[in-house]
Amino acid sequence: MTIGFIGIGIMGRPMSKNLINAGYKLVVYDKFAKFDDIVNLGAEGASSNKEVTSKSDIIITMLPNSPHVKEAILGENGVLEGSKSGQIVVDMSSIAPAAAKEVGAALKAKGVEFLDAPVSGGEPKAIDGTLAIMVGGNEKAFNTVKPILEKMGSSVVLVGDLGAGNVTKLANQIIVALNIAAVSEAFVLATKAGVDPAKVFDAIKGGLAGSTVMNAKVPMILDGNFEPGFRIELHQKDLQNALDTGHSINVPLPLTANVMETVQALVVDGMAANDHSAIVRFYEKLAKVEVRKQ
Repeated sequence: MTIGFIGIGIMGRPMSKNLINAGYKLVVYDKFAKFDDIVNLGAEGASSNKEVTSKSDIIITMLPNSPHVKEAILGENGVLEGSKSGQIVVDMSSIAPAAAKEVGAALKAKGVEFLDAPVSGGEPKAIDGTLAIMVGGNEKAFNTVKPILEKMGSSVVLVGDLGAGNVTKLANQIIVALNIAAVSEAFVLATKAGVDPAKVFDAIKGGLAGSTVMNAKVPMILDGNFEPGFRIELHQKDLQNALDTGHSINVPLPLTANVMETVQALVVDGMAANDHSAIVRFYEKLAKVEVRKQ
């Protein structure tokens, strides 16, 4: 079995490496990023998305947003042009559910199954192969690719029909963003009140307020380390997709809208490429204090 992998970025690079380490044959391509290191590990390099598809049984895409996925699959020299009946395309990007359905319909007309399978966990979990993968689509196709997905994630769950994977990811991203915002607000309060934020973290992380988000992001905040595992601009994209989806089905998302404006302010302030833990910097600016180790 040959796997085509399109999108060798922050997430796609370690994910493709894990597939190679698991013994899969890969054909890879990225329009914008170099992928010589993946070829050096044994993958075959391609010159287009179409070529990747023509040489593969299963095609995985890992791209920034809906327009990128639509271009890679539906555009000139894209996946659709190179596809044949019986193939499976798995999009592991985080895109709008409506876009996933649009792409899926185009591929279905050519006899190609499409699964939307966004991930959660950021670069660290992509590297160690423990991503949470939420999948929407045909159950038979899911069962075919599940062993492959399990080489990249520790949790692989079919959540419903096509589009359900990205709805689940939007729910995940709402919770993560609001959690980081709550952590930021709380730790700015504690710091401005004169309490050591590191000790606050030690005191509350084992209680009800504790969370995976807190455990991952507070150490970064305390170190002033905002190198991206998941960039603010990508979370901004996810929150916009959540708001658009909510509006389309008449679901108000007031807390999401609030955090979206916080994220927008950080982008305007030049922090788009920072890790989303930098949400704390919005609150630090308001309170004129920094949450750091004392």
